[in-house]
Formats: sequence, C-alpha cells, structure tokens
Amino acid sequence: MLQITNRTAIPLSEIDLSAVRSQGAGGQNVNKVATAIHLRFDIQASSLSPLYKERLLNLNDKRITKDGLIIIKAQQHRTQEQNKDDALQRLQSLIKSVTVTPKKRKPTKPSRNAKKKRLDSKTKRGQIKALRKKVDE
Repeated sequence: MLQITNRTAIPLSEIDLSAVRSQGAGGQNVNKVATAIHLRFDIQASSLSPLYKERLLNLNDKRITKDGLIIIKAQQHRTQEQNKDDALQRLQSLIKSVTVTPKKRKPTKPSRNAKKKRLDSKTKRGQIKALRKKVDE
C-alpha cells in the first residue's frame, strides 16, 4: 500500500511498475542492466475518491496524459530498487498536492489612512515633476 494521507492509500496492484534501460552515459553497465523504472498509474481505474480524481485530471502537469494516465520515469539512481522508491515517492507527492484544499481568499479594502497616504505620495511626486519644467520669465 502506498500511503497518501491518514485516510487515503493506494494498493500497489493499481500501480504498474516496469524496469527499462536507463539513458545517458554509464559505460557497459547501462547497456546490460535495466535500472530505470517506468511507473504508470491510471487515475480513472484507481480507488481514489472522485474529488481527488477530478483534481488530478484538472492539473496542468506534463506527467499526466489526456487519457488520465500518470507516467513517471525514474532513472536518477544506479539501482533499480532506489529508482522504484523514487518513482513511488514522486507519485505520492503528486497525489498529496491534490489532497490539500486551498484557502479561500477574503477580499479586503484598503483603509482610509492607506488611501490618504497613496494620494499624498502621488501629489508629492507630481510636485517634484512640476519643478523639472522650464522656468517662464
């Protein structure tokens, strides 16, 4: 089970992990051993709550396809196990980011003193600019 919050967890059977060969430099080992991990997670077929599914699908994230599939490639570490843990942790943080409900903004108005200060500073600035004009004789 991948624990997201106290109440939310994803069974590992819903997460598809496959080992692939890593990209980049690394000598002969890179050509022989499949250390990178491709993680696939289908949002629609998951056991997440409908609210979290909707929020995930509305996210503007390049890791989420149009079909509602989260694809994460982990190839930072040298071992398959570390890359697997890294991929699962990245999936967990992505889903955790959706569980937090943003605070609602309370609209406020500037105080009377703040308005007065603003107008005074504008007047003062205007006077400074007026002093830059040519002097008429």
